[in-house]
Amino acid sequence: MVGIRDTRGRPLRDLRISVTDRCNMRCRYCMPREVFGSDFAFLSKMDILTYEEIDRLAGLFISLGVEKIRLSGGEPLLRKDLPELISMLALRKVEIAMTTNGVLLPRFAPALSAAGLDRVTVSLDALDEATFAAMTDSGHTVAAVLAGIEAAESVGLGPIKINTVVKKGANEDELIDLVERFSSREIAVRFIEFMDVGTTNGWDMEDVVTAEEIRGMLAELEPIESQYRGEVAKRYRLPQGGEVGLITSVTEPFCGDCSRARLSADGHLYTCLFASQGLDLLTPMREGASDDDLLALIESCWINREDRYSEIRTESSTAHTRVEMSFIGG
Repeated sequence: MVGIRDTRGRPLRDLRISVTDRCNMRCRYCMPREVFGSDFAFLSKMDILTYEEIDRLAGLFISLGVEKIRLSGGEPLLRKDLPELISMLALRKVEIAMTTNGVLLPRFAPALSAAGLDRVTVSLDALDEATFAAMTDSGHTVAAVLAGIEAAESVGLGPIKINTVVKKGANEDELIDLVERFSSREIAVRFIEFMDVGTTNGWDMEDVVTAEEIRGMLAELEPIESQYRGEVAKRYRLPQGGEVGLITSVTEPFCGDCSRARLSADGHLYTCLFASQGLDLLTPMREGASDDDLLALIESCWINREDRYSEIRTESSTAHTRVEMSFIGG
């Protein structure tokens, strides 16, 4: 499929769909409790895309070149009857993945697999319970996440990946333990530089553990060639077997190959994780827009796309308002 390309020649290949803006954790780098507290105004049921609307839009994106769909949130497993959406998307013959914090997987993994979900990525920032508690501010435990990983393995939702956001002074001493815990099980850990997504997480460059520093901690890493253009993680083979990935948006940007579009729970199309605003697709759809009308909106948005925030990140740009990660997924 040829598909469409933006002003920098980047194809549209990946669609990340946020099915909810709610989460059962309050990770400091994503949804700090002092902002997303009990009085925070989350989206109402009427303001979010229905499963039928998501499926319709997914079909349009696929016709423009999308080959993989990733469901996210917030925490996607908080959305009621999520397997129903997956069963709808599975008919479209594209890869379907999901990013989750894992604590609800023991309950839902069998139904997700039966519905057609291909694989999961599980967020886990520490194995030490105290460190995990400090980072997630949730009341959930490492043991609960590990149980979720086991549940996903048992029903074939793999290859499983682990996402670990690394923040200086918080969890950088957890890296080796995480690699040792999962590398023998063919579960790849991906370490993510602490990013300035949104404007509520108190991001400071001084808190970033850089990719170079992470490579130094792990040592003896053998680079693995990318499997496809736009692959997010830089992958490395470990001496003991298995692999590890680094997601280096801050210090080693990969904007030049970014092929990802993001659809927020309220039906806005975002062409960059660090965008300030998105294109409203929900309103025209509910006002009766045809598929051709919606395709024209999506295509125009993508072919005029110029985003390369991480390549031009400056003190002034980080001060601008940006959409929160919990709103459009990671």
